[in-house]
Amino acid sequence: MMLICGMTSAMAQKPAEIKFEKIVHDFGTFSEKNPVVSCSFAFQNVGEEPLVINQAIASCGCTIPEYTKTPIKPGEKGEIKVTYNGTGKFPGHFKKSITVRTNGAVEMTRLYIEGDMEEAQ
Repeated sequence: MMLICGMTSAMAQKPAEIKFEKIVHDFGTFSEKNPVVSCSFAFQNVGEEPLVINQAIASCGCTIPEYTKTPIKPGEKGEIKVTYNGTGKFPGHFKKSITVRTNGAVEMTRLYIEGDMEEAQ
């Protein structure tokens, strides 16, 4: 019995696992005259199964995440592009989150963007 259990666990593959290069991006200071800024969060599937991003949802309608809808094979890289649109928003500091849900070992990861939008002179 122990031999069978040992063989089963040895044959089991590691599930998909997403590993981000960074989880926070700071845009720094930018002008209200150019209120749309973008960045990318690079990641890699460090697991042994294909990684599927089920959804990426921003905490606010002013933040739009874009991501690959196709499975990412083990060892392959991908990115989530995030665009912040400060049009019509009050100048000052902002911090927004993007919740990423996957089929990976860790099912949920939060990414953050922040920055300071200066009032147009």
